[in-house]
Amino acid sequence: MRIKNVLYILLGILFMLLGLIGILLPILPTTPFFILASIFFVKGSEKFDIWFRNTNIYKNYAEDFVKNRSMTLKRKIQVLLLADFMIAFPLIIIDNIYVRIFLIIVVIIKYYYFIFKIKTRPFNN
Repeated sequence: MRIKNVLYILLGILFMLLGLIGILLPILPTTPFFILASIFFVKGSEKFDIWFRNTNIYKNYAEDFVKNRSMTLKRKIQVLLLADFMIAFPLIIIDNIYVRIFLIIVVIIKYYYFIFKIKTRPFNN
């Protein structure tokens, strides 16, 4: 049982690190990685779970979505614009048509997901 807990904690740390990388590289899906980290911390250790849920990273990127399965329009716009800003650099700098096409497809999928798959809720909820 103890080895299982350590494995869950290590997986939680791995997904948390991937989420942190996703903040800098918007091609990686930040919120799903933080949600996975939370799931593994819950299974691995109550202390890690409490610690993770009290971090600003969790509160800013995952808490709203985990609690409500939705985002405010303001939060959606913030996430989309930040990701677009970060994706714009390689789109402009890289002179490879396949990479550009891939990045454009990522942007289209991102907008589709945020518009049609994530519910928009009023700001005051």
